[in-house]
Amino acid sequence: SVVPNPEVPEKAVRRTFSAEYKRRILREAEACKKPGQLGTHLRREGLYSSNLTTWRRQAEKGTLEALSPKKRGPLKRRPDPSLRRIAELEKENRKLNHKLKQAELIIEAQKKIAQILQTPLDPDGETNS
Repeated sequence: SVVPNPEVPEKAVRRTFSAEYKRRILREAEACKKPGQLGTHLRREGLYSSNLTTWRRQAEKGTLEALSPKKRGPLKRRPDPSLRRIAELEKENRKLNHKLKQAELIIEAQKKIAQILQTPLDPDGETNS
């Protein structure tokens, strides 16, 4: 009786290829002239002929971005600069409102103290004696 291996095999990792690697493979594939030489080259690198086809199309576009691996997943959205400015202005507005309330409380306290001490306040801030 043979006991099966209890370990779970690792999940295959998706390979990504740099633009330089793709260019090198394309150059080497172009150099393969003898029958069967291209297949040997692809097996040695662990590639499929569809990789070559895709990379050739990308190279025909003539852009370096076409040869670099594409990032998967949703695109990152850049925040709207006006939204950041609005947030800054709202924060400044809250801070100024807080200072205004503090100033109003101080003025109110000064008025009450003046009433308690029975000293009239002059609009210039001086007391009449």
